[in-house]
Amino acid sequence: MYVFDSPGQGWTQLTELAIAFGLSALIGMEREYRQKSAGLRTYTVVGTAAALIMLVSKYGFFDVLQSGRIVLDPSRVAAQIVTGIGFIGGGVIFMRRDLVRGLTTAAIVWLTAAVGMACGAGLPILAIAVTAGHFIIVLVFPALARRLPHGRMSVTLVRLVYENGKGVLRKSLADCTRLGFSVSDVSIRPSDSRDDVATVDLGLIGFRDLTALTERLRSIDGALAVHIIDPEDASGQGLDAGPQREASD
Repeated sequence: MYVFDSPGQGWTQLTELAIAFGLSALIGMEREYRQKSAGLRTYTVVGTAAALIMLVSKYGFFDVLQSGRIVLDPSRVAAQIVTGIGFIGGGVIFMRRDLVRGLTTAAIVWLTAAVGMACGAGLPILAIAVTAGHFIIVLVFPALARRLPHGRMSVTLVRLVYENGKGVLRKSLADCTRLGFSVSDVSIRPSDSRDDVATVDLGLIGFRDLTALTERLRSIDGALAVHIIDPEDASGQGLDAGPQREASD
């Protein structure tokens, strides 16, 4: 049938879609593992759909083209993908008090769409290279960033879960100060499941050894869990990091 014999529906295009699906799923798995607001399904759909739209742009109008009369510009469809993906990206960006969260997640959604577009355009090597670059950005760059000197107003968020009535909060604040951190904010909330357990988010300022700090806090009698948390995952209740800044996500 003509439907199956028309240009753009061969093994080449199916392979390009499969590559887009696989690369987008890899990016989505990393985001899902980190429990971001957009995960495996979102990224896979974005990348595969972008590839399909590119293929439609390249092959979907062959039946209406007429030499010298009708000329189509496939790049116009690609430009609309870039514009349209902004709606998804905008949906994962939000601001809580002075922290802008979700910018990295939105940027990676945009990158995933670009990976899908590259696959659909028949540029799989570029798509693979950009996917590899994504993993360098999200896995290597945070380690590099932690080694860079931070400004005075850079805030680290530490979440401490502890038992009430053992002086854990008082001891933890003292230890933070002793290890060279300045406590800018304290946000305490009770546990939903246990009356004797509470959670506190500490906003700490200072370029010091966070590993030593977390080990010291975990050693306090009554401390149940200590985490350095992503600002995107913070509750934001009572946290004030000073001037507006972009949160790492």
